[in-house]
Amino acid sequence: MTVREQIENTEAAILSNYACLSIDETNTKRSRPEEKCPYRTEFQRDRDRILHCNSFRRLKRKTQVFLSPVGDHYRTRLTHTLEVAQIARTISRGMRLNEDLTEAIALGHDLGHSPFGHCGEKVLNEICPHGFKHYEQSVRVAEVIEKKGKGLNLTAAVKDGIICHTNRVAATKEGNIVRLADTIAYINHDIEDSIRAGILRPDDLPRDCVITLGNTKTRRITSLIASVISHGAYDIDFAPDIRKAHDALKKFMFDKVYTNPAAKQEEEKAELLLKKLYSYFIENTKLMPEEYRNIMKSSDEHRAVCDYIAGMSDAYAVDLYTELFVPKFWK
Repeated sequence: MTVREQIENTEAAILSNYACLSIDETNTKRSRPEEKCPYRTEFQRDRDRILHCNSFRRLKRKTQVFLSPVGDHYRTRLTHTLEVAQIARTISRGMRLNEDLTEAIALGHDLGHSPFGHCGEKVLNEICPHGFKHYEQSVRVAEVIEKKGKGLNLTAAVKDGIICHTNRVAATKEGNIVRLADTIAYINHDIEDSIRAGILRPDDLPRDCVITLGNTKTRRITSLIASVISHGAYDIDFAPDIRKAHDALKKFMFDKVYTNPAAKQEEEKAELLLKKLYSYFIENTKLMPEEYRNIMKSSDEHRAVCDYIAGMSDAYAVDLYTELFVPKFWK
C-alpha cells in the first residue's frame, strides 16, 4: 500500500459524510488524465502546484485594499490569501471535512487578481470586450496561462471552489467554507489595516457588531469560525445572529473604508495607467511575451492583452508604464 493510499484510507475512516474524499472520481477529475502520485492525494498535489506557481508568488506585490502603502505590515494579496487559508483550514478541520481540498482552493482563490486590487478588476472589466472577473480569471490562470500555456491541470473540485469563492454556491462543502473564510479574513484584516492607516478608530466600529462578535480582531475571527463550525456541515453558514452582525460589519466597511477617498486616493492614477497600457499593447501585440502572443491564436488580441495585464504586479505595471511613457534624461 502506498503512502497516498494510506492517507485515502484514513480520510474514509475519520472524515465526515459531508467531506469530499480524495478518491472521489468526479471531484478529482482533471482536464488531462495523469498517473497518481504514490505519496500525495490529488488535492495535496493541487495545493503544491498552486503554491509553487508564478502567479502565486506575484500576489506578494499586488494590492489588497491600499494602493502602494508605506509600511511593512499592511496586507498584500498574498498575505490575504494565507490568512484565508488558515481560517478555512481551521473550519474544515473542526467540521471533519477535507482540509487538503480546502487549503488548495483557498491558496488558489485569488491567482487571477489584477494589479491594483478591485480598482484594476473594474477597469479591465470595462475595457476588455470579454469582461473580467477575478474569480473567473483565477481558473483561467490555472487552466490556460500558467506554465507557459500548459496550465496546472487542477482537479474539478478545486477549480469549482475557486470560481465560486465570491458569490456562488460551490459543489463541495470545502468550497463553501473558503467563500466564508474569504470574507472573515478580509473584513477583519482590513479593519486592522484601516486603523493603522488612520482611516478608522477602534471606537468607530458598530457597537452591536462589537458586542456580538468581539472588540478585537482575534475575538471576532474566533466568533465567526466557531459559528460556522457549530452551524454544521449540512448548510455552511453562520448562525443567524452572527450572520446579522457579520453583514452589518461588512456594510460598515464598504461605507467607511472601501469607498473612502483616503483609501482610494491613488485609484484614478491606477485606472489611467492600466487603460494606457491596455491600448498600447492592443496596438503593439508583438511586444508582449510569447506566451501571451500565443493566446491570440485561440482567442484574440483583447483576451491576450487582458491576460497579460491581469498577471502584472502593481510594481511591474508602474515600472512598465514608466519605461514606455515617461521620458528619460539624455546622458
